[in-house]
Amino acid sequence: MELAASTPGQRTDIVQLFTKTFSDSEGPEEGQLIGTLVQDLIASPNKADILGFVAMKEEVVIAGIFFTRLTFECDINAFILAPVAVHTNHQSRGIGQALINFGLNGMKKAGVELVFTYGDINYYSKVGFRQIDESIARAPLSLSYPEGWLAQSLVSDRLDPIPGNSVCVPEFDNPKYW
Repeated sequence: MELAASTPGQRTDIVQLFTKTFSDSEGPEEGQLIGTLVQDLIASPNKADILGFVAMKEEVVIAGIFFTRLTFECDINAFILAPVAVHTNHQSRGIGQALINFGLNGMKKAGVELVFTYGDINYYSKVGFRQIDESIARAPLSLSYPEGWLAQSLVSDRLDPIPGNSVCVPEFDNPKYW
């Protein structure tokens, strides 16, 4: 298995991966929603604010993740990890965790201080994320599942409160993702 930053030539494969994976687990409507989000993330002109990573087996994309900038009123370098997809036929083999750790290491080398995600604490805690509430950091939009707001520091063992509001990239600025 090869882990790497995604490339523009993988666009179609990545969109299909996310669409299929989310369709298989959450239904066709969710698959289409997340597939469209991924397409928008890849097409974004803000390349410094959106980073993708993939896992490949025999040159086929079998997993993908995205990190998108999260801006706060104070000066802190933060990103959100979302979405994450591992092809249905390759799940439960540690591929997602390996890819997330690879991406987190890349983010740390790039000077990112905090990474947030919004999802299953049982899954994301395996790669160092901790459940937080909005007294630590406000989400950019109202959370439909507040228990799923998670974070990890890439520079410290502590998660100190971040004052003020946050803003996500335009592609995520929609309540349907929150």
